[in-house]
This record gives sequence, C-alpha cells and structure tokens, in this order.
Amino acid sequence: MVGSSRMNHDIVLQTRDLKMSFGGLKIFEHLNFSMRRGECHAVIGPNGAGKSTFVNLVTGLLKPTGGQLLLDGRDVTAATPQQRVRRGLVCTFQINTLFPTLNPLESVVLALCQREGQARPSWRSVSRMTKQIDEASALLDRFGLLDVALAPTHTLSYGEQRLLEVVLAFAMRPRVLLLDEPAAGLSTAQGVALFDQLTSLAGETTILFIEHDMHLVFRYADRVSVFAGGDVIAQGTPDEVRANERVRKAYLGS
Repeated sequence: MVGSSRMNHDIVLQTRDLKMSFGGLKIFEHLNFSMRRGECHAVIGPNGAGKSTFVNLVTGLLKPTGGQLLLDGRDVTAATPQQRVRRGLVCTFQINTLFPTLNPLESVVLALCQREGQARPSWRSVSRMTKQIDEASALLDRFGLLDVALAPTHTLSYGEQRLLEVVLAFAMRPRVLLLDEPAAGLSTAQGVALFDQLTSLAGETTILFIEHDMHLVFRYADRVSVFAGGDVIAQGTPDEVRANERVRKAYLGS
C-alpha cells in the first residue's frame, strides 16, 4: 500500500477511461494516460490518432463525453481553461499576451503581472516596473531572445515568435506545461536549443509535449506515450518504445 500511495502521489496528470465522441465518431472510448511529476513526457502518434483532441481535452477547450481528468489528484474534468491555468496547467496557445505591436520585454512583463494578479499596467508604467523587467530579461536571455527584446513582435521571425510563446508560458510558473509541436517552424539548431532549455527546467516544471520530430522526442523525453486508434498503445522510456513491436508496426514503420 505504501508503494501504491507513493506512485499516486507522483502522478501529476491522469485520465481515467476518458471518452470523446463527435456525433457518431468515437475518438476515445477508454483513454487511460498518466504522467509523472517532474518529467519531460512526449506524446507521439500517426495523423488521426487523437493527439490534438487530447490536447484540447487536457486544456479544457473540449469537454469529454465521459471519464475523468485529474490534476494533482483533483478532478478537473469540468474546470474551465482559465481555472486550469490558475491551478498550474498552462499550454502555449493559452497565452494571449503576444501582441504584434509590443516588444518581447513588454509582453513578458505583462505576463508576470498577470501571474501576480496585478491589473494590466499602462504601457507607460511598464518602464518603471524594474523587478518585472529584470525577471523578464532573465527569461528572454535564457531562451536566446534577449537580443530582440526591444524589437516589435511582428518583426520577429516565426521561430522567434514560437520561442516567445514558450517564454510567456514559463513566466506563468506552471506546474504542468503543455507544448503543442514546440519545434514547428524552428531550425534544427533552434529546436535543439529550445529542448535543451526545456529539459533543464524539467523537475521544477512537468512538461508534456506533442512532437513529430522523432529525433527530438527520443533525445529529450524521459517517457513517451504512443497514441494510435484512439488509445495509448505504449508508454515507457524512449528505448522501451523503440523496442515495442506494436509501436514499430503502427507508427515507426518497421
């Protein structure tokens, strides 16, 4: 019983018999997924496996037709996306402070104010918020964006804007960070640099990411879940997943 209790304590995100249908189309019938605290966890699968639906169920943009979603052991199945953010579950596309006319420094300062429950400051007052500016600058530096901190966001490359979304998400100090294809649009070097930073933060932040680049998945994930046919057909370390015959046939093509 002690081992079981410890295992449950280590699970930060879990689904129990999660069901999702769109009319007569069944996406999930009994989806059971679990994720351990502090890990960097990848979800992979072929097109149509339900990965995007899973993301929308976790973030609360979709409501399941049955089953449960638990965060830190608490049932959040009926919680709104905003309530889930307040409980520490943040997804990059939930960030709404990526204003094209602001520069990255201003955007991150606004995210920090949101995290601290402060009313949104006027643009003029942002320049006087030295504590937030220092923290924002450190975050931008950590992700290689300090050189463009004062450039209008709309002038940043697509890859730089994707990195900024990740910075804004980390500014919220999430307990669980969900990243939907974080390396999309990034160069190989940018993708590697991003995941170097993400894995350095794993432990203080639990990271769940959806990714098509198998090189990044198998290099950086602590564990991998493979979706196919509306179910999790395998879950384990990268080596365990690579060696799984069902995965090889369903997804890896060998």
